[in-house]
Amino acid sequence: MGFIDNIKERAKKDIKTIVLPESMDRRTFEAAEIILKEKIANLIIIGTEDVIAENSKGLDISGARIVNPYTFSKTPDYIEVFYELRKSKGMTPEQAKDLLMNDFMYYACMMVKFGDADGVVSGACHSTASTLKPSLQIIKTKPGTKLVSGFFVVCVPDCEYGADGTFVFADAGLNQNPNPEELAAITESSAKSFEMLVGEKPICALLSHSTKGSAKHPDVTKVTDAVEILKKNYPHVTADGELQLDAALVPEVAKLKAPGSTVAGNANVLIFPDLDAGNIGYKLVQRLGKAEAYGPLTQGMAKPINDLSRGCSSSDIVGVVAITAVQAQQRKLV
Repeated sequence: MGFIDNIKERAKKDIKTIVLPESMDRRTFEAAEIILKEKIANLIIIGTEDVIAENSKGLDISGARIVNPYTFSKTPDYIEVFYELRKSKGMTPEQAKDLLMNDFMYYACMMVKFGDADGVVSGACHSTASTLKPSLQIIKTKPGTKLVSGFFVVCVPDCEYGADGTFVFADAGLNQNPNPEELAAITESSAKSFEMLVGEKPICALLSHSTKGSAKHPDVTKVTDAVEILKKNYPHVTADGELQLDAALVPEVAKLKAPGSTVAGNANVLIFPDLDAGNIGYKLVQRLGKAEAYGPLTQGMAKPINDLSRGCSSSDIVGVVAITAVQAQQRKLV
């Protein structure tokens, strides 16, 4: 069974409610039809009846719950609590109402805040910043988490590397230029995400253009410093670096470039030195390697709020909803 099929089966065992706030996008409804038919999750779609009717023509979304913020009975409560959350930042009640009624991502996060839903998936037609800003303001970070980061689950067909071609790429969606402490925290979170979603032991490679001192540069030092922080603060995480990508993945190259490393040649969690590298890397593998790429998923949030690439397909949305449901199951167990 492939990665996403396994995730779907796990999601079906304890059905969660996921909010889709992008009722202005046809892909939302194409995905919703599949999700409801396969019984992967219960769905709430936020929007007005006319917009939803227009964008869902010909699709069966009868199993979804439609919430119109302009008529829903809990809207005044959402506005009041949102105002209380943000008034110290200068927000007025009028501004709180305007944001909730005109940006449905804020509304979706309030539904999760109230316990009316278990998670949110958005981003098909909004930037990552537009998806995550409301999340950080309303849902906030999980206690004990140093920072929220973004990762992709990448499934490469006919690939002998990683976990039968399945990898976590991080941070490929959120933190622009993490410092060593942040890189270490991203690695620790990514190891947890890989183990939870893939079910195998995470082996983390901190990537660079250098392998074990083959180049000298502050960018290389940042990665090696992160490895030292991992050894000190997160000794339970199997991680090594700095490693070039081929040394991280290919056993024959690892023997030449990083002899003695238990990570080199075996990595399944790839930690990129900055957002440029991570974003370019996952898109190269997705487009040229014809891989499935789910995300950017978030780790470190108090509740599961996940983003989508604006180039996503409806099947990508289905996969991210299934992953979000499984993350929600795990939150219940913690």
